[in-house]
Amino acid sequence: MPAKRRSKFSRARGQRWHGWGAKKKHRGSGNRGGRGMAGSGKRADQKKPTILKLYGNEYFGRHGFNRTKFINKNLKTINVGELQEMLDDFSAKKHAKKTSDGYFVDLAGLGYSKLLGSGIVNIKLEINVDSASKNAAMKIENAGGKIVKKNGQ
Repeated sequence: MPAKRRSKFSRARGQRWHGWGAKKKHRGSGNRGGRGMAGSGKRADQKKPTILKLYGNEYFGRHGFNRTKFINKNLKTINVGELQEMLDDFSAKKHAKKTSDGYFVDLAGLGYSKLLGSGIVNIKLEINVDSASKNAAMKIENAGGKIVKKNGQ
């Protein structure tokens, strides 16, 4: 087995250019035209036809992980205070039924996906909804009602 070979750097000590030829040949990234997308014409109007031909327009622009597509921005929400105010309208639309001591409200049927806790509740409510905040659940339970989650949780 051969002995460990000394690195080029240490062997080139004493030579002016350390084996890289002319002084200009072993400089920074300017030697290779720049770093990254330099020289591609990305920032100006000279988009290089070769790059477009090889990679298409997807070569330019942002790439990578985008978290926003995982965030559901289309949640339809309602506060418990608003819910109490709108009980008459909901019962007219047959999405709320008056029980002996309160109301049963089908928010999922109305298109609401989350119940939020802003407002005051003083009526016993049984609510069918996909999800509810902790504050909303606490206020409903303190008034003697309960939340029935649509997905069974």
